[in-house]
Amino acid sequence: MKKFKIEFKWSIIISFIYLAWMTLEKQLGFHDDKLKWQILFNLLIVFPNFVLYYLALIDKKKNYYNGIMNWRQGFISGVVISFIIVLLSPIIQFITHEFITPLFFEKMISLSVESKRMTLEQAQNYFNLTAYIWQSISGGLSFGVVIGAIIAYFLKPKELKNTL
Repeated sequence: MKKFKIEFKWSIIISFIYLAWMTLEKQLGFHDDKLKWQILFNLLIVFPNFVLYYLALIDKKKNYYNGIMNWRQGFISGVVISFIIVLLSPIIQFITHEFITPLFFEKMISLSVESKRMTLEQAQNYFNLTAYIWQSISGGLSFGVVIGAIIAYFLKPKELKNTL
């Protein structure tokens, strides 16, 4: 496990940043009067996540690989971070929807039905804790793998840029 100590550290940091982001969304009104814009605002978390993955892989490169990390090593590190975040995602979603914004699902269901984007049944099936946990698992894993691959490419030594 010592081999993945840095990945564990950054997974925890990224998870706390997500909770802080959800708190920010709530405080700015994106879970209340600006609810219809929440999905767009939520997409902005991609930028801090990109920076956090970059910092995590820089940390791994500098403190584990002594400044020389090939693409494969960086990619594996990114995948491990993603996997740990995926394991934490049910807890993160629970904290978000039970403590930070407990009425979020009810409000999203009402908005979706009132705007005629979904029927009540469709909205109830889409906006619930179980569905959001599964979305965070699939989205977190795919996002992390792609971002890890991209960042690992840019962090590998210049002489290895033409190879993976």
